[in-house]
Amino acid sequence: MSTTYLRGSMKRVYPLIIFLITFSVLGILYIQMSWIKNALHVKKEEYMNDLGKTLIEIRQIAHNSFINAQGYNPAQFDDEVKERFLTNRFTAQAIPTDEMNMIIIQAMKNHGIKQPFEFCALNIFHNPICISPGFNSSMLAESLSLPFTPQESLQSEVFYLYVKEPQNYIMRQMASMIIASILFTIIIISAFALTIRTMLRQKNISEIKSDFINNMTHELKTPLATISLAVDALNNEKVIHDTDKIKYYSGMIKEENKRMHKQVETILQAAKLEKQEDLNLSIQSLDAHAAIDKVAKNLSLQIQEKEGELHLNLMANKSFIDVDEMHFSNIIFNLLDNAIKYSKGAPIIHITTQVNNGMLAIKIKDNGIGMNRETASRAFEKFYRAHTGNLHNVKGFGLGLSYVKTMVEAQNGYIKLDSILGKGSTFTINMPLSKHNNE
Repeated sequence: MSTTYLRGSMKRVYPLIIFLITFSVLGILYIQMSWIKNALHVKKEEYMNDLGKTLIEIRQIAHNSFINAQGYNPAQFDDEVKERFLTNRFTAQAIPTDEMNMIIIQAMKNHGIKQPFEFCALNIFHNPICISPGFNSSMLAESLSLPFTPQESLQSEVFYLYVKEPQNYIMRQMASMIIASILFTIIIISAFALTIRTMLRQKNISEIKSDFINNMTHELKTPLATISLAVDALNNEKVIHDTDKIKYYSGMIKEENKRMHKQVETILQAAKLEKQEDLNLSIQSLDAHAAIDKVAKNLSLQIQEKEGELHLNLMANKSFIDVDEMHFSNIIFNLLDNAIKYSKGAPIIHITTQVNNGMLAIKIKDNGIGMNRETASRAFEKFYRAHTGNLHNVKGFGLGLSYVKTMVEAQNGYIKLDSILGKGSTFTINMPLSKHNNE
């Protein structure tokens, strides 16, 4: 009851956690994008403000330069006198183009602007009176303008400054900050994805662990119950004096004890397989056909009991492989045992061999319940067991295929699974050929 409650509770908590993390990440991304957008806007405003100040400074320097050219010191004039002097006499035409160019360079430098530029000063009739060589009429619409003469001046002149900005100039100015922002955003998204993946993986591990404990409890409970009944029978007065019954029940206890011992050994062996350096393999040249035939004969009774068929088509012209005989036999046994257990009716099993790229390919095909894509992708995971639908008699810890894959790879081979739900599975083992084949 408590396990069911905890599972139900976790199923509710996981979606909530994922929703909260997703909502938080989306919120951070929104804030980040808004910050970049606002930063670009502020940077643009600052840039335009600097250009405006630059224009004013250009006018001030040009006015002072004109006063100097007239033989006066601008510092001697107060604002009112200076304004009256410029109103009556100033014209941009009096400033040479080269001098105006230097004035603009100095003003732009003072405000940190380093872009190429063109300029033009127009009189009241819109005729140019001071113009840079590269300025043309198409630039007027994109130029910054400022009245160049005092407001009361009779000859009104307007100064135009065209700054050549590269495409996405403001964005380039903030490139380092934008790149850093994008980089950290990617890191946040990656961390989020990794967190979700880890959570889902931990959830799967938790479910597999619970299933394993349930399976183990069930597998150990049956022999323990049988032993308990056999012990009670041995204490019965009618049995105590019956030698044959004592032998029968003692044999039953011994067999069930062996069964539990084998189950414990299976779990311990699975723990050892996690570290391949703990494996003690006795590699030798082995006739794979002979080993397959031997395992097939040992399982023939089980197949006959289910009215099934086992077809051997061992046609490879080279059959000697370098493997550990015991583990290789266990590999074949596990795959055949799986084919028998996961059949809905009479199992029809085909074993074929062929030589492929210097390796012996052993194909074991069945007509069992098959697997969907998700189940097939996880079939070799330790403790993972596929849902068997109406097949409630399938027992085990989910270690068989994990053992098979580990041992195949430990002997320099590889295994492939092809399965169609409802139509059966095909396991293909590829093992390196032995040099004995060439002798």
